[in-house]
Amino acid sequence: MPLETPSWWYGKRAGAAKLMPPLLAPLAALYGRAAASRLAQSPTYRSRLPVICIGNFTSGGGGKTPTAIAVATLLKSMGKTPAFLTRGYGGSAKETVRVAGQDATEVGDEALLLAEAAPTFISADRAAGARAIEQTEADVIVMDDGFQNPGLAKDLSLIVADAAAGLGNGQVIPAGPLRAPLASQMPLANALLVIGDGQKGDKLIEQFEAAGKPALRATITPNCDARWLSVLPTIGFAGIARPSKFFYTLQSNGARLISSYGFGDHHRFTEKEARRLLDEAEAKKAMLVTTEKDWARLTNEEDKENESALAELKKRSRPFPIVIAFDDEDAVNALLRNALGAKNTAATS
Repeated sequence: MPLETPSWWYGKRAGAAKLMPPLLAPLAALYGRAAASRLAQSPTYRSRLPVICIGNFTSGGGGKTPTAIAVATLLKSMGKTPAFLTRGYGGSAKETVRVAGQDATEVGDEALLLAEAAPTFISADRAAGARAIEQTEADVIVMDDGFQNPGLAKDLSLIVADAAAGLGNGQVIPAGPLRAPLASQMPLANALLVIGDGQKGDKLIEQFEAAGKPALRATITPNCDARWLSVLPTIGFAGIARPSKFFYTLQSNGARLISSYGFGDHHRFTEKEARRLLDEAEAKKAMLVTTEKDWARLTNEEDKENESALAELKKRSRPFPIVIAFDDEDAVNALLRNALGAKNTAATS
C-alpha cells in the first residue's frame, strides 16, 4: 500500500521529527549513490520520435500529469500528434499496454487521465513503450515521469516543481524527498516549471537561472465553473503525495471545507473508508469532493456490479478538475519547438 509522504520532508520539524533526517542519513547516502550511478548511465534506446519528458527532482506531488496534458495541448496546436508514455503506477499491468477501456486497477489512475487527452501507453520499460508508440500515428512522445530512468533518451527534460514545497528539506530519500542528489540531477535537466507561488520555488528558479537554464512559471486553475464549490459545505478527500495542496486549492476556489481527509499517494480506498465518508456527508449535509486521480480509481467493474460503498462514493462525490496555465506560453512553445527542431536536425544529419 502506498505510504503517505512524511510531513517532515517539507514542513517544520519538531520533536522526534527533528531526529529523522540525521537518523536516516546513512540510508540516504546509499540510496543517493545508487541513484547517481543510475543517472550517469547512457540511455539504452534513442527513439526516432522526439521525446519530451515531464519529470521532477522529488518523489511525487509536483504536478507532472496536468503539465504533461498541458504540453500535449500545445503540441497539438503546432499540428503535432502526441502520445503519452507513463509507468502506470498503481496498476497491475506488467507488459507494455495501450490504455483502452481498462480501469485504474489495471493501468493506474494517471494513465486514465492522460488517455482522455491523447493516446496513452504504459510501460515500466520506457524503451519498449517508445517502440510501441513508434508503431502508431504519433509523431512525438510525451513522458509523464521517468526523468531518472536511463532506459530512454530524452530530447527535452522539463522539471516540474511545486512552489510551496520546492525541494523540501533538500535531502535524498528516505531522509527527504529528493530522488537523487541535486548535483546529479541538475545537469540532465533542460528547463524548470514552477507551479504556484512560494519562496522555495523562487529559490529553485534562482538555481536554474544561475546554471543558465530557463525557469518558467505556471498556475493551477479550475477546469470548470468553480462556483458550485460554495453551494454546500465540503468534505474533501485525497490520496495524493500532498493532500494539503488539494485542500488549499479547494478553499482558494470558494469551498467551505468542514472536513479534510488525506491518504497516501495512489491510495486504494476501502469499503470502510468509503462508508465513513458517505455517512459523514449525510450527517452534515455536505458534498464530497476529491481529485480527478482519486475519482478515477474509486471503483472497478466488480465494485459497480456489487453496488458497493465505493461505487456509491463515486456516484456521490465530485472531482474538482484542474488545468495548468503557463504564465508565458510563448516561452514553453519555444522550448518545445527547439527540442523538435533539434531532433529533426539530428535525424537528417
